[in-house]
Formats: sequence, C-alpha cells, structure tokens
Amino acid sequence: MTDVATPKSSGIDLGTPLTLRCGVVVKNRILKSAMSDSLGDGAGNPSAAQIALYRRWADGGAAVSIIGEVQTDPHALEKPGNLVVAADSSTEMFARLTQAGTAEGAGLWAQLGHAGALSYAPLGRPRGPSGLRLDGLDCAELSPGDIDQLPALFANGAATAKASGFTGVQVHAAHGFLLSQFLSPLFNRRSDRWGGSLGNRARLLIETIGAVRAAVGPAFPVAVKLNATDRIDGGFSEQEASAVIGMLDKTSVDLIEISGGTYFPGARSSGGGRPGEPYFLEFARNVRGLTKKPLAAVGGFKTYRQAAGAVREGTLDMIGLARALVVAPDLPGQWASGVAAAPEFPRFENPREGAVTAWYTLRLAALGGAPLPGFPVEEASGLPDANAALDAYDARDRARHELWRNRFG
Repeated sequence: MTDVATPKSSGIDLGTPLTLRCGVVVKNRILKSAMSDSLGDGAGNPSAAQIALYRRWADGGAAVSIIGEVQTDPHALEKPGNLVVAADSSTEMFARLTQAGTAEGAGLWAQLGHAGALSYAPLGRPRGPSGLRLDGLDCAELSPGDIDQLPALFANGAATAKASGFTGVQVHAAHGFLLSQFLSPLFNRRSDRWGGSLGNRARLLIETIGAVRAAVGPAFPVAVKLNATDRIDGGFSEQEASAVIGMLDKTSVDLIEISGGTYFPGARSSGGGRPGEPYFLEFARNVRGLTKKPLAAVGGFKTYRQAAGAVREGTLDMIGLARALVVAPDLPGQWASGVAAAPEFPRFENPREGAVTAWYTLRLAALGGAPLPGFPVEEASGLPDANAALDAYDARDRARHELWRNRFG
C-alpha cells in the first residue's frame, strides 16, 4: 500500500494531547473505536474477560477506548453479549470495568446504542422509523409516542454510564442502527416531523444529543459516530452527511467520529475513498471546513505514516483504530511515541458473510483471557479459519439466550 504525501503540516503529532470542548484533555490522538466485542456476561453486565481486555488497551497506550453497543433498551440489543446500562446493573462489575479501562490515564467511553430495526430478533423487538418487510429485514414501525421517548432513553443511559465510572459517551448514529436509520431514506419512509427532509430525519439525533448533554452536564465528553455514507444506492449520502456535520457543529458535541456502511440488505461493506488511503479521509478533508469540532475517522488506517499524516495535515484530530488493535493491542503507545510499527492483518480463504467479523470478535475473547476452543491468542499455523469462528460465535450467542431472558424477559 502506498501512502499519500502529506500536503501540509499542523505541527501536531500522534502523541500530542487534545483538549475537548468540555475541558477534558485526552493524552494522545489514538482512539480505540467501538467494536461489538460481545464480551458481556449474557445478562448485560461486564465479564472478567471484558475487564481484562480494556485494561490491556489502556496499558497499550490508547487515549480513549470506546465500548461498542452499550444498550439503553435491553429489547433493542444488537447481540446478547452487549452491555446494558440500567438501574439494576451490576455496580461491582461496571466499577471494575471502568477502573481497568481508565488505567494509565486512558478514557473509557460508552457507545450508547439502540439497534432499532436491526434488533436481535430472538431476544428483541425489531422496530424502526418505518415498518419494513424485506428479505433479511422485518421490523415494525415506531409510533410518534415511542419516538418522543427516545431522547430521554439515551439521556438516562448516559447518566447511568457516568455514574458507573465511564469518562465519556458516544451517541451511535452510524452503521444502520437506530439513529442512523432515521437519517437514511431507505430505513426512514415517514411523512411526519421525523421523516422526509434531511432536517426532519436528523431531528431525533439532534434532540438526543441535547438530552444527553443535559443529563451529563457541561464537563463530560459527548461524542457522535456518523456515517459518511451508507454505501448503498438511495441511502444516506456523503452530501447529506456533510449537511449533518454542519448541524452537529451547532450542538455541544465534543468529537465527531466518521465511519461508514450499513446493515441494510444489499449494502456494500465499508470502504471507499482514494486508492491507498484510509476509507473516509477524503470525506473528512471535504467537511473539515464545515465544523470546528474535533474530527476522528475509523477505517483503513494500516500504517503509522497514514495516521500521522492525517493529523499533521490538520484533517483529523484523532485516529480511530479497531481491528488493528485486535492484532496489535499495544499499537497506540508505539504510534504515540513515533514508533512506526505496522500491524499484521490475517488473510482468509472463502469466508462466509459475517465470518471475518466473527473471527475478530473471538480474538477479542482470547485477548481478554477467555478464548473459545480453537481460537487461541496466537495462530499455530496456516490461514485462520473464519468460518469455524462464525459457527462458534453463533453457538455462543444461542447459549446466552436463557441468561438474557432470565434478566430482561
């Protein structure tokens, strides 16, 4: 892969601290972006493996780690390994998690999620902006009363996360989950105040941010994850994403993280951008002048030069890393120190849909000290078997069904 030359220099490198609008200082420019690590205990609480995993990333030098898919509604889960922030959550286990994840001066933020139309059907209630019956997607429509309650639901989750020791939250408005569904004209076919124009489709996101900020106060980081594009014809486009970033500039958010892709049937996997560049770097360049908010982007950062160049040229304020930190958990500390280490990514032969994601997810369990049979931290030899990982991943989900129902019904 060929790195693109840096057009100019801001004088900022990956080890430079960043002061957020709320006043919080993060120690460097490396963000452990959210992944669905699926390491909850099956009943919405942290597990020992999850605690060990986030301690490892804190020790590895990440400025902030974001825990993906922390649910505000147990019936809108993405997977039964998700965490749930609720009044009856295990305060002891959440305290252990947040203490581990904030070691070495790291931040630990909860990504506030709600799967909406993509809720895990065996345990949840798939409901979205519009009722849809498609191959691979069957959901009911949220009523206006249901929608009116959603900002408060996210706000209560944010307040609970703060009380549990998280040092920030991220509002998840990407990847085809609930707030992303409202933004997308494919998911959102409403004709009321929540649908139609982009301003109406963005209304829920903007109101949710306001409610979350009111719940956590002015000195607590609130971030947003936003798609640059859904990567599907007729979906949320780069032009619309640019306009939403302009709207976010007028809110109290502290960081906008750019990603892409959706789980709407037929969507392409995340990717794009200029050949040889991280996926959303060109989009970030195009919107940099639309907001004074710090920007991050995740996807396709494979070398130190790519990451350092994006910060030095002033396009990004933080670099989001996800799968790179599965194969190289100590990479943030190396890059923040100027060590140009390069993660080695595995190659897969004929993986089924979802198999590569399953392999990375099971590697997270191994990093946390709880490997499933056949998935140690180090591969013995040969190419990794992503299809076997998918089978094991699905079996683990099924085994958690009873645990989830026992707590949430």
